[in-house]
Amino acid sequence: MTEPLPSDVAITAWARLVRQGQRVLALVEGDLKAAGFPPLAWYDALLELRRVGDKGLRPYRLQREMLLAQYNMSRLLDRLVRAGHVERLPSAEDGRGTLMRISASGRELLDRMWPVYRAAIDRHFASRLSETEAATLSRLLARLGDG
Repeated sequence: MTEPLPSDVAITAWARLVRQGQRVLALVEGDLKAAGFPPLAWYDALLELRRVGDKGLRPYRLQREMLLAQYNMSRLLDRLVRAGHVERLPSAEDGRGTLMRISASGRELLDRMWPVYRAAIDRHFASRLSETEAATLSRLLARLGDG
């Protein structure tokens, strides 16, 4: 007995989702770079760290919370620490573990990046959809969600 395969319509939708997602992310990254800002992954990591406040996050938890896939979290965190945007602190729970916490410099970078990021979201995504279409897309993507 053969397993049912996705329909051609579903395969086309999948391909468009992947292609357009990658394309829009590349365009947003390009806008940030043109404005002299670091990659979107920096913004993503800093935003998650700002959300948790002074308690910080363990690196594996940060990776799980991030919007973007980050396959090299340790390298990203090393860059953020070297740039002074993140502090690496010993974990009170586990002497071998570390916590990552956003610094004042990281908060300031987020605040400077947001207007460019917001405009890029509008230019490359939001302006191409009506509010109804955006709501429908959001609901459809939520059905693919993480549980």
